[in-house]
Amino acid sequence: MLKLGGRHVVAALLVASCFCASPLRASDALVVETRKGVLLAEIAFDEGQELCLSWSHSVTGGAVADCFENRRGKMILTRSYLHDFAAGLGEVAGRGALRSAQGGGYWIDGIDEQIHGNALRLQVGAPRVDHKLRGQNRTLHLSAMAAGSRLTLRLKTGTP
Repeated sequence: MLKLGGRHVVAALLVASCFCASPLRASDALVVETRKGVLLAEIAFDEGQELCLSWSHSVTGGAVADCFENRRGKMILTRSYLHDFAAGLGEVAGRGALRSAQGGGYWIDGIDEQIHGNALRLQVGAPRVDHKLRGQNRTLHLSAMAAGSRLTLRLKTGTP
């Protein structure tokens, strides 16, 4: 057994308390779960990062996207892309600002709505709908993984 003098004990306790008081923070992630809570995939979703869920409109086939940001552990819908104002698409008065997108279509910026419970429930479309979740360095092809299934996209925060 190692014996330490008074000053050494105090120094050792101070060093140990630094590790206990500030544990390593696990990275935040967006997890993809089945209705029964089975984890299908996970994608990094650190604070300040944007992830976009994109798909092809089921009627027109045009591109649609909803983009989310991790703001201090809250999943926030920040903006949406619409290829046009097709069935079910459009702007809601007072909910963001509409602007033309380069190359066509429209962005609705500044939506800034918190997703209730940090969980978005999704009915995944067929392969032609091609639901995808895109992060900085990774794309999850949800339609290829689970076409026709109900999934939940959930922000999982690291332990502070």
